[in-house]
Amino acid sequence: MSGLLRRHRDFRLLWSGETSGKFGAAVTRVVMPLIAVTTLQADTFEVGLLNASGWLPWLLIGLPVGVWVDRVRRRPLMLTAAAASLGLFAVVPVLAHSGGLTLGLLIAVALLTGAAAVVFQTAYTAYLPSLLAPQDQPEGNAKLHGSASAAQIAGQGAGGFLVQLVGAAPALLANAATFALSLLCLRGIRHREPRPAAGESPRPLTAEVAEGLRWVARDPWFRSLTLFGAASNLALMGYQSLLTVFLVREVGLAPGAVGALMALAGLGGVAGALAVRRTADRLGTARATLVFELGLSTAALLIPLATRGAGTLLYVAGAGAVSAGVVGGNILKAGFQQRYCPPQLLGRLTASTSFLNYGTLPLGALLGGALGAALGVRTAMWITTAGVPLAALILVFSPVRTVRDLPLGATGPHALDTDGRRDAAPDGRDGAGASPAR
Repeated sequence: MSGLLRRHRDFRLLWSGETSGKFGAAVTRVVMPLIAVTTLQADTFEVGLLNASGWLPWLLIGLPVGVWVDRVRRRPLMLTAAAASLGLFAVVPVLAHSGGLTLGLLIAVALLTGAAAVVFQTAYTAYLPSLLAPQDQPEGNAKLHGSASAAQIAGQGAGGFLVQLVGAAPALLANAATFALSLLCLRGIRHREPRPAAGESPRPLTAEVAEGLRWVARDPWFRSLTLFGAASNLALMGYQSLLTVFLVREVGLAPGAVGALMALAGLGGVAGALAVRRTADRLGTARATLVFELGLSTAALLIPLATRGAGTLLYVAGAGAVSAGVVGGNILKAGFQQRYCPPQLLGRLTASTSFLNYGTLPLGALLGGALGAALGVRTAMWITTAGVPLAALILVFSPVRTVRDLPLGATGPHALDTDGRRDAAPDGRDGAGASPAR
């Protein structure tokens, strides 16, 4: 067991619970569309609508949840969200067994579990810096993202296997079980956050939401990374919403093979997590961001070339490279965000960037479904995968291209005050004082 996991019990529990949750989420990403396709006979657009429903809550409640997270302790929110997801995912097999499962109910479950995910992810992102010392955060981020990629590989493979073994709907019980494990791990954490400092009087919700958005809009680093994330996620979800239909109906794979192929491609995420710190040390965090987000993303164009047999390796190579780029970039961004933001604004800033980044995911899912229905699945895959490297061009025309390293936060030369205004400071083109970032 490596250093941080060996000496930090609470992080070990958080890591175990989060890894379990990522495994369950990976099972769900395979199983939910397969339920729609094989059990409910959904068409291409309906599958896109189902995928969109899981991400729509970021647009609906993401911003106010960020304010809420900054006002209360984060761990109880995480516990509540995990418990809600456990119950919702357990309901689907019961409905399917009784003959009461419909596409509308499946979409409702996706919406409600998506809302729980908004609360959990926002609280979790703000909670982690309170658990780890700044010098441990790069290692913690790398371990969390690396294990998440490994869990995704196992979960996608297990999802396809479980569908073959017990059927699509009962396979969701595996995800319910992972939320039960997450709850146990979260309850075992001894660290208790201090109560958030009470102000003179609570400010209006809209004022606090606007403060987070103003930060993102005014700061060139946040603005560039957020615009890139929004464009990239639009393209990524566009092709991922079609992926199950593409592999089953165009390539001709069985459900078990779909999960296995996705798991193989997920190995790229593990490789990205293992390589990111060494790459950042050698090239600098800003240049490493360009390598992961732009250099690797061009391989997305291999995905639509996939055919049955040996041609499936084109999907594995393309999706594996994209996975490596996404995971490596996310690790860099997580470190940047945790050290650059004032702690008292971290929930709002997480929610503001997530609102814009994740808010394009349901749009991408709907776009993918609409393009697939209108132009055919393979043509739609060409259009959406081409959008992945095109989105990364945003970084080329941003401050990221001009420096070796991304800046530090309040103690570095790029500090911002709590109103989102940049203090007088050098423009950072020398790259001094950088920390790991996305």
